[in-house]
Amino acid sequence: MEPPNAPLNKNYKPMSGKAMAYAVSPFRLVWVLAAFAFVSYQTVVAQVVYVTEWRSQATHIVYVTQWKSQADMQVYVTRWKSQAKPGSGIWFFTQWKSEADKVVYFTRFRSQANLRICYTEWKSQAGRSK
Repeated sequence: MEPPNAPLNKNYKPMSGKAMAYAVSPFRLVWVLAAFAFVSYQTVVAQVVYVTEWRSQATHIVYVTQWKSQADMQVYVTRWKSQAKPGSGIWFFTQWKSEADKVVYFTRFRSQANLRICYTEWKSQAGRSK
């Protein structure tokens, strides 16, 4: 007669401590996927902008125009980070580069810019113009 805690499979060999450390448990896998989803959701939702003094650090070189017809995007500046969304034209300016989704450099010359914007006072007008 076999002991009561014997495995059902006769060929079963318990894992060593090293093998158990590398084994992926369902709980660990779910936790990692949840953490990844949360981080990617935070990245997708926010449109946080940092203004740099150096053109070489910038991801976008921006020229500000007064006319909507010349702008690629109409931008509404918000005071709340939770209102900013990517591609919506609603920007939140931050003081920390590590927190930013976009690093922009403002230029005085339209020919240097790869993004032309026009500021708007209304949130409903924000977004791509063309």
